[in-house]
Amino acid sequence: MALVELIAPEVVKVPLLADTKSEVLRELVEILQDAGKIKDVYGVLEAIQRREEMGSTGLELGIAVPHAKTDRVDRLTMAIGVSKDGIEFDALDGKPSMLFFLMLAPPDQTGPHLEALAEIAKLAKSREFCSALMSAHSPDEVVRLFREE
Repeated sequence: MALVELIAPEVVKVPLLADTKSEVLRELVEILQDAGKIKDVYGVLEAIQRREEMGSTGLELGIAVPHAKTDRVDRLTMAIGVSKDGIEFDALDGKPSMLFFLMLAPPDQTGPHLEALAEIAKLAKSREFCSALMSAHSPDEVVRLFREE
């Protein structure tokens, strides 16, 4: 499954209102709930927080990819958030994260989950693309950038 298939304006938040790591996670999960992608916010948050306890999913260059496997979703699901000021996310480079890709997958669907993570890692190497995403002013603009990529 291509990453672009998971991205629609209703699962993108620009800008995020959150100021902390836990607020980012909650805001992204609530976006998925509002879009009808999940029903159990607390179960999903618990799964994501358990994953974060194993090691931060804050990468480098302002990118974070919080993710978890949970039976609270039927298929690979994603939300994207953009923070204009950056949020401390325990990133590998010690810098604030600005671009968040929250992914959820059922425990029995490892393939699509790993493919999406690999696709995000590939996109993260394009500073130009990431810069364009971080400068986006609306969910529609984020979706358009992914479709053009």
